[in-house]
Amino acid sequence: MGQLSGVRRLTRNPLMIRFAYFGCRNRPFFHIVVIPQRKPRNATCIEQIGTYDPTVNKFGESLVAVNFSRLKYYVGAGAQFSKPVAELLGLSGFLPIHPRSVISAASRRKKEQEEAEKNASKDSAESEPSS
Repeated sequence: MGQLSGVRRLTRNPLMIRFAYFGCRNRPFFHIVVIPQRKPRNATCIEQIGTYDPTVNKFGESLVAVNFSRLKYYVGAGAQFSKPVAELLGLSGFLPIHPRSVISAASRRKKEQEEAEKNASKDSAESEPSS
C-alpha cells in the first residue's frame, strides 16, 4: 500500500511567501510570490499575490500592493513567510511588527538625534563671535 500523495507532497516541499526580484540595475522591483521553499528565487511561482516597489516616489512613499484574501488562503494552507516579507507585512498591519523593524527604527532615530545635536553645537559655535 502506498502513502497518500497529497500528504507526502505537502511535507516534502512546504510553501514559502517571499520576494522574487524583477527590476534593473539600480531600480529594484519585487513580486510577492508563493513558491515551494526549496526552489530558487526567480523560479516559476505558484501564484503572485503582490508587488513591492522599494524606490521612494516623489511623495516619499514605497509602494506595496497585496491581495490579502489570497495571502490569508496560503497562510491557512501552511505557507511560511521569509523575513523580509514578514517585516513588510508587519509594517502593513497584517502581522505583528517584526522586532528587526523596531530595532532599526530605534537606531535610525538615535543616529538622527546625534546628528541634530552635532549640527546644533556646530551652529552655536559658529554664531558666537570670537573677539
